[in-house]
Formats: sequence, structure tokens, C-alpha cells
Amino acid sequence: MCGIIGIISQEDVAGRIVDGLRRLEYRGYDSAGVATIFDGNTIDRRRAKGKLKNLEANLKDYPLPGKVGIGHTRWATHGEPTVENAHPHASEKVAVVHNGIIENFRELRERLSAKGHIFNTETDTETIVHLITDFLDQGMSSRDAAEAALGELEGAFALAIIFDGENNLMIGARRGSPLVLGYGAEENAGKEMYLGSDAIALSHLTNKISYLEEGDRVEITENSAQVDDENGKKVDREIHTVDAASGSIDKGNYNHFMMKEIYEQPTVVGQTLGTLIDPLKGHIDLPEVPFDLASIKQVTIIACGTSYYAAMVAKYWMERLGRINVDVDIASEFRYREPVMVDGGLSIFISQSGETADTLAALKYAKSQGQHILSILNVAKSSMERESDIVLHTHAGPEVGVASTKAFTCQLAVLACFAIAHAKAVGKIDAAEENRLCVALSEVPARMAEVLNHDEAIQDMAYEVAKARDVIYLGRGLEYPIAMEGALKLKEISYIHAEGYAAGEMKHGPIALIDKAVPIIVIAPSGRLYEKTVSNMQEVIARKGQVYFFTDIEGAKTGGEAAIATIALPMLDEFVTPILHAIPVQLLSYHVAVAKGTDVDQPRNLAKSVTVE
Repeated sequence: MCGIIGIISQEDVAGRIVDGLRRLEYRGYDSAGVATIFDGNTIDRRRAKGKLKNLEANLKDYPLPGKVGIGHTRWATHGEPTVENAHPHASEKVAVVHNGIIENFRELRERLSAKGHIFNTETDTETIVHLITDFLDQGMSSRDAAEAALGELEGAFALAIIFDGENNLMIGARRGSPLVLGYGAEENAGKEMYLGSDAIALSHLTNKISYLEEGDRVEITENSAQVDDENGKKVDREIHTVDAASGSIDKGNYNHFMMKEIYEQPTVVGQTLGTLIDPLKGHIDLPEVPFDLASIKQVTIIACGTSYYAAMVAKYWMERLGRINVDVDIASEFRYREPVMVDGGLSIFISQSGETADTLAALKYAKSQGQHILSILNVAKSSMERESDIVLHTHAGPEVGVASTKAFTCQLAVLACFAIAHAKAVGKIDAAEENRLCVALSEVPARMAEVLNHDEAIQDMAYEVAKARDVIYLGRGLEYPIAMEGALKLKEISYIHAEGYAAGEMKHGPIALIDKAVPIIVIAPSGRLYEKTVSNMQEVIARKGQVYFFTDIEGAKTGGEAAIATIALPMLDEFVTPILHAIPVQLLSYHVAVAKGTDVDQPRNLAKSVTVE
């Protein structure tokens, strides 16, 4: 996860910006940089590839004075991890640090290039710099130029912006990515203000934090902050006193880590996709694969728990796109079957920690059977990474809640990219279809942020679901694994018995469970299986089942009878809907658990990383 810090002070800020970036190292990064306004007039910056010590060495050789500055740690998304692509990005008039993905950057880039703007990088962030600069060139003030640019950006982002000649101004904005506002601590009250990705970035500076809300824009000086909401209305955001001394990962403005991590998904999924999608060329850009993808005749995907459901989704993707046989196995059962494996086949292992005992044991068995090993991991330098031929990292950042949320959707993002790359390698899709699917994936982070706007309505659902003893989740096709994942989430944190079924299987047994006391959660996006799923839903309603409906068809009804509640989700390409539809079932489980008063982040009997068989 990329990290942001900004400081306005009466003293030079570069050293303290680097201290803040060091507190963000837990997010992972491959380059870092700082920009300041030198002598109150000129933007200057220092950037370095690799670890912060490289940036510190640069600053030691070439000091960077200035009383207003911004800093950034970057995981490469658009563009390779080079000094040129590192943040801050800047023109002579403006400097920007950015988390997230700008969906429409290609269109903006083409328009600005036609006006004579020269781009030096492949990043989406540079487009923001040129867009603001273009408005400044038209004679707009710094504030108006930033506001005009924000109005044209599409996607999920958090931004901190400084301007040439403005020694007492910084502008921040968030949409789908977190950003916090810091107030000068007692000794610096009225003398300093700060922006950061989270409270940890500012923990060495202050314990007075406001958490900006979705759509907020903030303008800070050394002694003031003005926040406008997404409608342009001036608002006050509550100031919290946090444990600044600890510098530990905190819950921010949320009651539980799980909720915080649900809300981080637009950011981390966007960053994960950005490491694998070349946005300019519209294709998947995998790291070097030490074997020929086109030669693979058999794929086996092995995982546990939530990661197993990610594997089930990947089976649909790979078989449909790449026309290859894919087996999916539960890691704890896999090696005890002593399965027969095709020599030179590909085994994919999915683990958040990279230390899951069952999955690691299965990996070693697959290696003994002559398999190529690809692992999808969220933690670098783990045991599984050392045993693998190739690793694709998710960039979810630390996940504290035991029930996986953001790690799951990042796993899906990686698996989707791999499925596309494989299909292209074996000639089952052409460049145009690859580009179409990449565009669909790139839209996911912003649509995730839209789903989060349904939180209150899902909370209302949860009050009724929390009364149940049993709950059934239904889905078809790509949504079947999401139904199973929704049921698992509910079991994990609310302790309500729940099962996920393929909707078409209801009449083969499970429909006997249906009565008016059983809530039925139906996930049915538009597409080739929509009518069939609705038909199964009608069968449930006819037997007094209490249906809660998640669909992208607003106002959807079933044979004249509406479900008890319907959530209209954003419409996206069918290929990417599982990533999007994970969020509402996560939110439902969360709110049911809160209603029941269970321990959301540390449910009984469960551990985050299962390192024993």
C-alpha cells in the first residue's frame, strides 16, 4: 500500500516527512520521495528507488529545505518502480502525491497531450499534475485549479497537493482511499498542520487527528483547516485524540479493524491491479515467468478457508477464458489423497500469510510431483515464497481482523489478471479482448467505493438477519463461491449457522430447510444466469423464505413479489462481479456480528495465521 504524508510548518519539514514515511514502511513500497516549496517559491524534490535509506542518502547529499512539503512511499502500479515514476510528481507549478488509481487518466492524458503537455512517465499520477497545471495556465488560482481538476478525476484516490509560490497552502482530497488530517500537538498548536494516509504516519507529530470522509476535500495552512464535503458544503470533522506514542496500526475512525479493512478495499485492490495491468497498453504485465504458460496442460489450485473460495472463482475464470482443465483442492485434504498430477503441470497456492501449514505442506507435495509452483501471497519473504518458482503479491497491507476481507478481494484481483494472461498466452483471447477485460478490472476500485455507500441499508438488513438461527446464501456461476464466502463470514464472526449453495441445487435437497424463519441471501447480477437465479429465488419465496436480494438491476422483482430488501449494486462486466460482490456479504456479516455483540476482530476459536495442521 502506498503511503502519504504532508506537513505545513514554520520550520523545515523534509526530515520529519521521512520519519513519517518510515512509519508507513509496514505497508510495503519500492520507491519513496519528498517535495517541498523552496524559499517559498520553487518546487524541489528528492526521490529514490528502493528503501528509505536511499532517499535519506540523497537528502544528506542534497538537502531539501522548505516549510511546506509532501512525501510518499510507492508500490509500483502504473509504471515500473523507477526514480522517474516515484512520487511526488511535479511540474514547475504543482507537486502531487497520490494513492489509488485514476480510471480516466488515458483520456485526460490524450487531451492534455493534444494541448502540448509532455509526459515523462507512464503513471496515472502525472496526469493529475498536468491537469492542475493546465488550469493554472488558464489563470485559475491554486484552489480553483485543484477543485476543477478534482471534478474531472474518475476512480479511487487520496491526494496531497502543494503549489509553486504558496508557502502556506496544501490541499488534500479523498475518494475511495483513506486520508487523515492532523492538528499541531500542544507545543505546535496553531503552528503546524498535517495530512497522512493514516494516524501512524503522523504519530511522531501529533495525537490530534480527524478522519476525512468519502468525497472530502481539505485546505490546510499552518494554523487552519477547512474541510468541504462531496457536495462542496463546509463541514467540521470530529477531532480524535489517538495514542500517538505507540505508532502501532490503529482502527482509525472505525469501531473494528474488520470494518476499516472492508473500507480499504477500493485502495488496496486498485494498487494490486496496478502492479499487474499496463494501463497505457491495456494488457496484463506479469513478472517474468520461469516456464512457458502456453505449455501448461493442467492447473491445480490449492488453498484453505476464504482463499479456497478465491480459488473456486479462479477455476471459472481460467476454464472459461483459457479453456484449460483446472482442479481446486482444499489444502488440508490435498496431499492425503496422493493425487496423480500431470508432469510439468502448474500448481497455484493461495495464502495471505505464506505460512499456512496445510498449504505449505501441499506445496511441497506438488513440487515432489514435478509441478511448476506459483504462489499468491500478501506477505513478502514467507516460507511459501522461498519454495515457489514465481510469486504474485497481493498488496492488501496488514490485515488485522481474523475474518479475511481485503486480502480476499486482492487475491481475486491477482487471479483475474493471471487468468487473462494465461488465456492470451494460449491464444484463446486476442489483444482486443484482453484490453476489454483490463478496462473492466480497472473500473472495480471506484465501483467498490460506490458499494460502500450502501452500508446503512445493509445494516438495516442485518438487524433482521441477526435474529435467525440458520441462514442460506445462494448464487450461480461466478457468484456461487461468493455465496459460500458470505456464509463463511457469517459463521466466523456472528456464530450463526450459514451455508452457501449453488442456487440450482436448492430443489435437490436444501429447499427442505426453507421456512419463514430462514433468511435467504441471494446474489444475482445481470447476465446469462440472472433469470435462472431469479427462478430459484421464486421457489424460495413461494415457500415463505425471507429473501434479501443483491443485484445490479435496480428495483428488481420476482414474479410480482419483491424480496424483503433489495440492494442495487453498480453494474459491471460479468467477469469482475465476484470481486465487487464480496463487499456486501462482508458488510452484512459485520453488521450481524455487531448486532449480536460478538468479538468481530477476534472471533472465538480462530487464528489469523494457521501454522499448525
